Amino acid sequence: MTEAAPSTGAVASATKTRRRWSGVGNGPSPFKRGAGISADMVKRRARELGADLVGIADAAILNAFPPDPRWPQTPERISPYVKSVIVIIQHIPVGAFRCRSNTPVQYMDMLVLRKMDKIAYRLSEEIEAGGHPTFVVPAQETEWSYKRASYGRLSTRHLGVEAGLGTLGLEVNILTPEYGPRLYLTGVLTELPLAADAPMTEQVCIGESCSRCLHSCPGDAVLHFGIDKRGCAEHAQEFGFAQILKFFEQAFGAQAGEAAASQVAALARSRDFFGFWQGLLRVVGSFGDCPRCLAVCPVGNDYHAHLAESQKVIPEKTPEKVTLAKGMQSARRRGDPVAGLNDWNIRWVGPDGYQGIVARQLQEFKRLQKERAAAAAPDPTS
Repeated sequence: MTEAAPSTGAVASATKTRRRWSGVGNGPSPFKRGAGISADMVKRRARELGADLVGIADAAILNAFPPDPRWPQTPERISPYVKSVIVIIQHIPVGAFRCRSNTPVQYMDMLVLRKMDKIAYRLSEEIEAGGHPTFVVPAQETEWSYKRASYGRLSTRHLGVEAGLGTLGLEVNILTPEYGPRLYLTGVLTELPLAADAPMTEQVCIGESCSRCLHSCPGDAVLHFGIDKRGCAEHAQEFGFAQILKFFEQAFGAQAGEAAASQVAALARSRDFFGFWQGLLRVVGSFGDCPRCLAVCPVGNDYHAHLAESQKVIPEKTPEKVTLAKGMQSARRRGDPVAGLNDWNIRWVGPDGYQGIVARQLQEFKRLQKERAAAAAPDPTS
């Protein structure tokens, strides 16, 4: 017996109610053309679409306080019409940081970025449909005309600080109270004026007295609230652009030196060349390759819940690194000039200094754990 075809009216009704799949969130957009759109509405919608954290920064403030005035990473250099920047954070699931190799972290990084891009695109699409031009900037990009190394049109870390989501750590990753540095950020730029969030003034990073990021860094790249980008990239971008250039210089040099064709072909069959191919295909190894400073940072409930035991010991820790960290701590106590803590940069580190936010958070975490355990325990009177 054949099934009857649906009526024309039923098809039209289904087509009218069906929403295209975007990979994030659900439900219709709350933004209507001609109706007001508030900051609270935008942040609520971002969370509905799947954002872990969201904040809003004033474009005028971002224009006035670029991270490095010599190469201003500002919204106005992208579009003079931008009024607000909606900052979205996605955390990296911590299971990847408990693995024996870096590959799971690299792959999870790619998946996190894909999800974040979908959320940001959907949010920008809905706000623009509400009557306000809006667009997304790449979360991971390098603008070659600004300066070399990983230097994008906007610094997403600084966006996050200005949006009240966290502060910069000793290694200048952004640290949020919820996830520490184990996260990615992106910015949604809009011509819609929105009430901005106030930046945090307390330093989230424990700082010099902790220095676990410094102790764990295989490239000795952690400075005093700064980073040696070249030293970091050698490990964080094992198959990144700089390494690709080095490889081709070697290959071209061998060819120019009239090396045998078999020798040049052997280079193409090497681990490095395969790594470049895989990095371009799946991002694996081309960025975010070294997770050590992220894994050992004790900020965030995700660390307390899943990483504290597995990351307790830092194999890379040496007496030399301990001495360096103590020197930084002494310099700060003395009030010595420190580039990462000067009058310009202290804005993003936290002008009030560290006041125990991580310790308070840990105590609250333990309290909640005890409450959950008590609630799950069987009633002895039953």
